[in-house]
Amino acid sequence: MPRARSSCAEADLYPAVKAFLEGQGYDVKAEVRGCDVVAIRGDEPPVIVELKLGFSLALVLQGVDRLTLTDRVYLAVSRPRGRRGRRGSVLRRDVRDLCRRLGLGLMTVAPGRSPGCVEVVVDPAPYRPRRRTASLTRLLGEHARRVGDPNRGGVTRTPIVTAYRQEALRCAILIERGGNASLKALRETGLVPNAPRILQRDVYGWFRRLQRATYALTERARQDIGRFAASRALPELASGATIRD
Repeated sequence: MPRARSSCAEADLYPAVKAFLEGQGYDVKAEVRGCDVVAIRGDEPPVIVELKLGFSLALVLQGVDRLTLTDRVYLAVSRPRGRRGRRGSVLRRDVRDLCRRLGLGLMTVAPGRSPGCVEVVVDPAPYRPRRRTASLTRLLGEHARRVGDPNRGGVTRTPIVTAYRQEALRCAILIERGGNASLKALRETGLVPNAPRILQRDVYGWFRRLQRATYALTERARQDIGRFAASRALPELASGATIRD
């Protein structure tokens, strides 16, 4: 016989949320002026809880609307089941961060009537972002070093032309024009200040070491130069720029 599917409705979350809030001294009532749950304790601002089986944009928008009534708004969703469920959307870090940024609380609920069925994941509080100085420095540095705008915003599965890749392409083009090149000659062009580091690391598999401090191109480099040329993503390099050993 086929197994009967277990069904759960938003209303099944209410008893546990009610018991949880009553356990903290709140007077709890459901469906008050469009709010799923309203809890009052003395002269404190009310707590509003919106119930949904899953986390969604509609629930977030509902919570944001309730912030016009009180700063103490929780989004309550059904607790994910099993290991796979616990890796689900509601427990993801970016979901928690979103709630914090918006000043919303977040709780998960297992159907039942026990306060223990409720787990508070995030409490509502004013958001005070902590600036990631190192990340900002890298962002600004990449923007400043990148020449022109070689990429198309929104594309996927396409190599991004970073400032580092542009410098590596300059190295490759100069070597292609000369057949091979020494680190000294590349450095003396003034076009690629980081040439020694780029050639020695060889991130893209473009450079073949002929002898100490002298390099030629690999076949992969020639293919990639052609591919970037076809997409008009090659860095500007004067036609007369070349290397002299």
